[in-house]
Parts: sequence; C-alpha cells; structure tokens
Amino acid sequence: MDCGIATILTQGKQLHFEILVEDVSGKAALDVLVPKIIGSDNTFRVISYNGIGHIQKNMKSKTEANKRILLDQLPRLLQGACKTFIKTNYPGALVVVCDLDDKCLKAFREELLGVLNSCNPKPKAVFCIAVEEVEAWFLGDLPAIKRAYPNAKDKELRKYKNDSICGIGERLADALFAGGAEQLKATHGVGAEKSKWAITITPHMDVETNKSPSFCYFRDKLRSLSYST
Repeated sequence: MDCGIATILTQGKQLHFEILVEDVSGKAALDVLVPKIIGSDNTFRVISYNGIGHIQKNMKSKTEANKRILLDQLPRLLQGACKTFIKTNYPGALVVVCDLDDKCLKAFREELLGVLNSCNPKPKAVFCIAVEEVEAWFLGDLPAIKRAYPNAKDKELRKYKNDSICGIGERLADALFAGGAEQLKATHGVGAEKSKWAITITPHMDVETNKSPSFCYFRDKLRSLSYST
C-alpha cells in the first residue's frame, strides 16, 4: 500500500475506505454499491487483485507484489495501510472483501483475523466475506435483477436460498442466459460474464432491502466504521 491516496485524504472528508477485492468483477460491483452505502461524506477506493490466493503460514508474503494475489500479499497490505494512515494523519480503514467459495466461514474468518492480530501496530481493518461469491449479493436483490434483465427466469431465481453454497455463478447464468450455464460455458464462460452482471445489475440495487446476510454485514460494517470516527 503506497501513499498514492494522499490527495484523497486531504479533501476534508470524514473517513477514507481502502477496499481490496480479489477480481475486476468485484471492483465493478463495489464501485457502484459503496457510494450507496457510505454517502458523500466519505471517500473510498476499490482495488482489484488477480485472484484470492492463500494466507501464508509464516505470515509473510510469498508471491511478488506485482503478481497481485490478494491473500498472498495480505500481511504486506495490512502493514502498508497502517503506515499510510499514520503518515497522512487521516482516519482511514482497510476493508478486505473475499469470496468464501467452499471454505468454512468460521475457520476462514479466524485465519484472516490471525493475520491482522499479528500486525504491530495494527491498522483499522475489517474482513467482509461474500457467501459464496459477490454474485450472491446480486441475488439478494431479485427486483434489481429483473430490472436489469426483464427476461430473467423467475423459476431459477426463486430456487436460490440466500447465501447458500450452490455454484452461484452457474445459478445466475441459468436465470439470465439463454441456454443457461451449460450454453454459456460452451461460448465464453461464466467468469467472463461476471463483470457484465456487476455493471448491469448494481445500478438497480437497493442496499437497504438486500436479503443477502453477507451483503448486510458488509453494508453495516462500513457504516459502523464511518460512525465510529
């Protein structure tokens, strides 16, 4: 984490959020959703990485920084954020957003907190985990999906239980794409479609009524950080 946020931090806002996500589709979603959550009194920057990676057992970054693998770089990122906020003397918070995928939520959260607690000094940082992936947050707002994709299959959308582990990308593809996930995989793949979903659905989302528990945790955590400054 460099001091490139210095210009942002001198704008006289209440709190600055540095938000780290594991891919470009997550950034596309949060660039739209975060202002709806924190309002205009705070600043933010969303930074995307090239995958999630793994936390190293020795708490040291294993891969080179330019490879931009989120969890591999987490110890360095936490320390860098702390130094930046101390140097600028400005209230800031680091927010790390990760997909749960098929991991155990409790164990994964404890692993992340272990890295944070090993930092000295410790930055103001929180971990928000999308269960199963960020696309689950879209499915927490079915009216937004229908506004973005009027022809979305209601039957497929109603099958989904919020924050269930079910192959969320494929579930959303079955609802939105002609021929479903199998046809999408045969053309350009579900992964390639995720940024399009993020750009198309998020402008219609209502952050106050979302039914995804992990999204509500993310929303409420950002607000609690802002109110605590």
